[in-house]
Amino acid sequence: MKTLQREAQAWVVRLGSQQVTEADGQAFRHWCARSRDHAQAFVQARQVWQAMAPAAQRVQQQEQQAREATRRLPVPMPGRRAFLGGAVAASAAYLAVSPPLALWPSVVEWGDDYHTATGEQREVAMGDGVVLQMNTQTRINLHRGAAQERAGEAIELVSGEAEVLADGLASARVTVAAGGGVVSATRARFNIRHLDGEVCVTCLAGQVDVAQGTQHAQLDEGRQLRYGPAGLGVVTGVDTGPVIAWRRRQLVFDQVPLSQVVAEVNRYRRGRLILTSEALGRSRVQASFSIDRLDDVAFLVRDVYGAELTQLPGGIVLLGAANA
Repeated sequence: MKTLQREAQAWVVRLGSQQVTEADGQAFRHWCARSRDHAQAFVQARQVWQAMAPAAQRVQQQEQQAREATRRLPVPMPGRRAFLGGAVAASAAYLAVSPPLALWPSVVEWGDDYHTATGEQREVAMGDGVVLQMNTQTRINLHRGAAQERAGEAIELVSGEAEVLADGLASARVTVAAGGGVVSATRARFNIRHLDGEVCVTCLAGQVDVAQGTQHAQLDEGRQLRYGPAGLGVVTGVDTGPVIAWRRRQLVFDQVPLSQVVAEVNRYRRGRLILTSEALGRSRVQASFSIDRLDDVAFLVRDVYGAELTQLPGGIVLLGAANA
């Protein structure tokens, strides 16, 4: 266990060094995935660093005051160590919760019952004939209890996207809580997407009920509804093909702004595509991409829209307007 603690402390320091690479992110993800003990050891080490941060900062302030009082030249090493103690603690805490460019999983994901990494898709078979297909970067929690045993599965979609198949007993009902609303069905198949505070529900088969506060709506096959802080939107008809294209490991865009295409591609691709031109981001895209070949997207944008492409380490690609 002492070895594990030392490794966890080393990761805290490395992640706070401000010189983190994608390789570090990959190695960190693999290290955390080795066992729950590994992930917990990092959380504990991070908490220790957080607790030390105020003390380190006070030491730094005291040393600075002492130097000013004696009007001596700054002594680099003690002050530097104290500063790094506070900086590393604060940086590690921030980087653990908000990884830059999503290079590694946030610590908040470790408490979820199920989650998928970038580009990963996963099937979860649950009781009463409920099957959950999880898309990339999706976080799920399950809520079970004595009072819910006859009510079917209760799922919380924290973020991401999933397809739910409820094909069990007529008395069993699956419910999915997401973004302040609840989606429920007895025998149905539906896609639910929860990103950036908005939830989109698409009924693929059967019938689905959607509720948010006092508002309610019912979706039949081929109908879609969005909701968010402003309440339930309008039920509309939709072509379900592009909605479930991810199940075939495809992304389909029909006259979608390039900025939205880039945001969607970044959910599946390691590294990051970054638009540096708002005008370029407004360009409309009609295309289909294989999830397994998303590195081709940057070159397509370059060839079709004449964009300037700059490749950086770690899979980061800048896409900007070509110089006139």
